[in-house]
Amino acid sequence: MKLTACTARAATVACASLLLLSLPARAVDAEAAKSLARQNNCFKCHAVDKDKDGPSYKKVAEKFRGKANAEARLIEHITSGEKAKFPDGHEEEHKIVKTSPPKDMDQIRNLVDWILAQ
Repeated sequence: MKLTACTARAATVACASLLLLSLPARAVDAEAAKSLARQNNCFKCHAVDKDKDGPSYKKVAEKFRGKANAEARLIEHITSGEKAKFPDGHEEEHKIVKTSPPKDMDQIRNLVDWILAQ
């Protein structure tokens, strides 16, 4: 099959468009994410690269890497108070992340996207 210049150009534009659509729609503000995590005492149970009572954020990112529902799943986890399992086997309700203004989904998404970027 011989491609014409017009067909080749259309194919290039289509590929570039698909690439752009696969990129995150927003950049992560790492400092804002870490600030929100500090305000909510997330680092009491989590660290970026080592396990504490909760898994490291690197482990969380590895667990969800490539999964289409990763962001939605983590948002649910940190906003619903669902049970979290601890290394000794007991379970407690996960602390609900609070934002100012309340329930600011942009801040929540930024935090989750930062965690997933680890």
